[in-house]
Amino acid sequence: MMPEHNPMKKKVVIALTAVIVGHLSVMWALSHIKTLEIKPNETKPMSVRFVTIADEPVVEPVVEPVVQPPKPEPKPEPIVKPKVIAQKQQVTEKKVQPQEEVVDKKKLEKERLDKLKQQQEQQEQQKRLEQQQRDQQQREQAERDRLANEQRENQRRQQELNTPKKLNIGQISWSRSPKPVYTNKDLQGSNRIIVVSIEADAKGSITNVRVIKSSGLSALDEKIVRAVKGAKFKPYKENGIAYPFKADQPFELTLNSNG
Repeated sequence: MMPEHNPMKKKVVIALTAVIVGHLSVMWALSHIKTLEIKPNETKPMSVRFVTIADEPVVEPVVEPVVQPPKPEPKPEPIVKPKVIAQKQQVTEKKVQPQEEVVDKKKLEKERLDKLKQQQEQQEQQKRLEQQQRDQQQREQAERDRLANEQRENQRRQQELNTPKKLNIGQISWSRSPKPVYTNKDLQGSNRIIVVSIEADAKGSITNVRVIKSSGLSALDEKIVRAVKGAKFKPYKENGIAYPFKADQPFELTLNSNG
C-alpha cells in the first residue's frame, strides 16, 4: 500500500521554491543594470539685486452721508385748561397784647429775679456764718487742747518738783550742819555708826528724817535724829530750778578720850 503524501509539506516546498527563484531573478537583474554617469553642473552662479518697491498710496474710501427721511410732524395735542379751585385765604390775625399786660409780665419777672437773688445772698450769708462758727469752734478746741497740754505739763513739773530727787551726800551741802551731842555713856563703851535718810524741800529745809541703819541704841538714834532735824541744806538746783531731794547721811560716833 502506497503512503499518502502530506499536502502541507507540498505547499511548503512550493513556497520555498518560489522564494529561491525570486531571489535569483532579482540578483540577475541587478547585475545587468548600467551605472548612470552624473555630469558636473556648469551653471553660472545666480546674482541677486535688491530693489526697493515703493508703497502704493492708500486710497481712503469715500463715505457718502446717509440722508434720513424727515420725521413726520406730531399732531398738536388738544389744550386742556386747568380747573381753578377757589381756596379760602386764611388770614392769621396777630394777637396784640395790651401794654399793661406786657408791663405786668416784666414786673413779675423782675420780682422773681430779685427774689432769687435775695435767696442766693441769704444762702451765701448762711454758709459764711456756718463757716465762721466752725472756725470759732476749731479755735476754741485748739485753745482747750493747748490749755489741757499746758496743765498736764504743769502737773508733771509740779509732780517732779514735789518728788524728791535721790542724791548722793556729796551732791548737796549743808548751810547749817547737824551737831549731835552725846557722851561716852550714851555710846555704852564702844564706837557706834548710824545711817539716816534725810528728805528736804526745794528751799533746803529738812522735812523728814528716818533711821535706816541703827546704832543699836534707840536713845542714841533719837539724839542723832533730833540733831539732823535742826540742821538745813542749801537748795539743790538743776538748770536754775530748785528741786526737793533726799539723801542718806552716815554718822560715826566715837568714844571721847576725855570721857
